[in-house]
Order: sequence, then C-alpha cells, then structure tokens
Amino acid sequence: MTERAPAKVNLFLHVVGRRADGYHLLDSLAVFAGAADVIDARPARGLSLEVRGPFAVALGDGTDNLVLRAARALADVAGRSADAALVLHKALPVASGIGGGSADAAATLRGLCRLWDIAPGSVDLPGLALGIGADVPVCLVGRPARMGGIGERLSAAPALPSCGLLLANPGVALATAEVFRRRDPAFSAPAELPDAWPDAAAMARDLARLRNDLQAPARAVAPEIAPLLERIALLPGCLLARMSGSGGTCFGLFASAEAAEAAAGSVGQVAWCWGGALSPAAAFDWGVAKR
Repeated sequence: MTERAPAKVNLFLHVVGRRADGYHLLDSLAVFAGAADVIDARPARGLSLEVRGPFAVALGDGTDNLVLRAARALADVAGRSADAALVLHKALPVASGIGGGSADAAATLRGLCRLWDIAPGSVDLPGLALGIGADVPVCLVGRPARMGGIGERLSAAPALPSCGLLLANPGVALATAEVFRRRDPAFSAPAELPDAWPDAAAMARDLARLRNDLQAPARAVAPEIAPLLERIALLPGCLLARMSGSGGTCFGLFASAEAAEAAAGSVGQVAWCWGGALSPAAAFDWGVAKR
C-alpha cells in the first residue's frame, strides 16, 4: 500500500484560550498542498521503518518516529500484531509548521487500515489520531477544515476557490513549545468566515484581516523568517504572505497554480520550496486501495 502525506498549511491561526492542563485552544483554517511525504507499507513479520528522501537525516534513526507510534497504536486497538515493513519517503522539511510528522502518522493509519483489512468504522480512528498528536486528526481527514479545541474539533471549511499556493522554508527547525512559550499571553477572538469565497483575491482580503498568532514569536526564535516573508510578499501576483503553524515554513497565495509554480522559481535561496495548486477537494478516497 502507498499513501501520500500532504503538507498541512494553516491559512490563519488564532490562539483563543488555554486549558487547565496547559494545552492551548486554537481557531485555524487548515488546507493541504500537493507537496507530500509518502508512506509505503507491505506485509512482514514484525514492524520496521526505513526512512529515505532529502530530509531523512533530520529524523535521526527513526526509533521514536510518529509513523511507528501510529502503527503500534492501530495494532493495539485492532487487537493484532504490528506486522508491516514501512518506508517513509521524507520530502517535507522537519519541524517546519506544515504538519509533516502528523501527516506521516495519518497516512500510516490510512495505509495500515487497508493493509490489515481494518474497516475505518471498526476502530475510533479520530480518537486514536488525537492520541498521537493534535494535528493528526485533520491530517487523517485530508481535506480543508476549520480546526478548534487543541486541533481535534473539526468543522467544514468555507468553500475554497481555485488558487495557487507557494511554500518556502528558510532551513530552520522550530520547536513548537518554544514558539508558544514566547507568544503574547493575550488571546485572540475566533475568526468570522463566510460560507464561501468567490475567488482567490476575496479569500486573501478576508485572511489578511486575520493573522497567525505564532508568527511574531517564531520570528523572534528564527530571524530568517522575516526576510523570507518579505520576499514572498513582493513576488508578482502574491495575494497574501504568511507563516504556517509554528513555523518556519512560509506561504504565499496566488490566483492560480501556474502563478505559484512560477513564483517558486523566484523566491531566491531557501532550504526548500514548492509551488502548485491548493485543492478544495478531499485528498483521499477510503474506498480504493492504492497498490
């Protein structure tokens, strides 16, 4: 089985409160890009993970990888042995604010449900996903969604227009806990969003009135983020430039995938860059196994 693990992008992110246990409450609009890691899974005796790709080294030996945690958790709730040979093709930068590890875990859950013939409705996959990480539930669904709570409360996103997305990372890995520690202690109000946007320009205008509450503290941790955002904002056709998640990947919104692809060649020196379409469609078909 092969499963894609697309990059998750937070078009805005408001920190709206904090629970008694210390977890922050969020309001965010998450979308997915064509840039993705890939998980391959095949039958085997026992559980193993091999990590390949341009960002494999950043994950170390992979012994505490979220892929393995997801596989063991699924096997445990399904009451079976965790028998699979897994290969993670790591194409997304690590600790970069685009949910790479969470997307990998979600893709592992989807792929192993197929490999092990586990019907998605027979186990509590959303609950299992949340136990692995706050971003895993939205990555499990793989479609644009409004995120609430600590990330587990998902509701329908506004209907998104066809548009392009540019992603660029300056080559710094940010620790989410450190970024949250440095944030302004004040909380933001939840956003008010329409049911739909007629075009990319209208969406960018509405999003410009919102923000990513983690952008300022991330810039304090990694000063490389500020000039990258400035470069993206000045690219021809860029409608909005902002950081995703806890950083440091930054994005630009464009009217078309072609414009985003062209802009990707003009960003300048960065550690990683991608340009293409932001698709409003669901990314995954649970009824079809890919072989």
